[in-house]
Amino acid sequence: MAQFDLYGLGNALVDTEYHVSDDLLTALGVEKGMMTLIDDAQLAALEEELRDRGDLKKQASGGSAANSLIAAANFGSKVFYSCKVADDELGAFYHQDLVDSGVATNLDQIREPGTTGRCLVMVTDDAERTMNTFLGITGDLGAHEIDEAALKASNMLYIEGYLASSDKAREAAVRAHQVAKEAGIQVALTFSDPAMVTYFKDQVADMVGDGVDLLFCNEQEAMTWTGKNSIEDALAALSTTATQWVCTRGKDGASVFDGTQRFDVPGRVVTPVDTNGAGDMFAGAFLYGLSSGWDFEKSARFGVHASGYLITQYGPRLGLASHAVLLEEFEATQ
Repeated sequence: MAQFDLYGLGNALVDTEYHVSDDLLTALGVEKGMMTLIDDAQLAALEEELRDRGDLKKQASGGSAANSLIAAANFGSKVFYSCKVADDELGAFYHQDLVDSGVATNLDQIREPGTTGRCLVMVTDDAERTMNTFLGITGDLGAHEIDEAALKASNMLYIEGYLASSDKAREAAVRAHQVAKEAGIQVALTFSDPAMVTYFKDQVADMVGDGVDLLFCNEQEAMTWTGKNSIEDALAALSTTATQWVCTRGKDGASVFDGTQRFDVPGRVVTPVDTNGAGDMFAGAFLYGLSSGWDFEKSARFGVHASGYLITQYGPRLGLASHAVLLEEFEATQ
């Protein structure tokens, strides 16, 4: 029996979230709805503007894969997360957050001098999230951070698409993919953001290699990746990349393919406040479902249920107690 249900590899970023206007995004020259990498000088300048002109809502540990694995752990999965933070105050905050969430991690052994990564999340009135990310030390995530013993003791490897933007991190993802494949462990990958398949498509292809067992994406990412002009054509083409796939579709729910059959799960009617982390929560809930022995349709319905709840509040994560409530609510409907 495997020690871990999931082994994740991804960035470690401390998220600071602000509510902003569309006019402010325009004034700041920030591309709405996308993730943009920034340097330390840009980070300092943008933080100053947001402190003066934005509305601070929340600070939490984040990163696409981290959000998903923390959610899965809080629902009840056994998870391990490999990432990189610095031996600084934010790094200690991030590490403790993982520990408090029941996530095993390489950070118990590895903490180097440097600056922990930051992500400035800007949320507009339409609940759209826009991110400017300073990678800091997480940009140096490499094979050294992979705990191969923990990976080989897991049922599935989950790779974050954002790793494509760093040469060293991408090499680590390719290495983890190789180790998992040789050990007979399933490989899942999330595209993470439309920017990754728009601006780093070749690098993402390196991580995909000759294909993955399970792919997570949204409609925009699916169409950009496959080069198709309609979502139906894009979904049909995804099977050349992955044996199984999951495509989140916003208010329209999700479409999933288990390798044999496709299921279309309707969305949940809510009033969105902040869509930041919705895809991550969906993935975490879905992966929890799979690790609990659920089929793709039930897992997708739980993903829609959980992500629909998440977007009614600010922030990419829920409190620990909320996960038990959501799971109980969902099970009561089965």
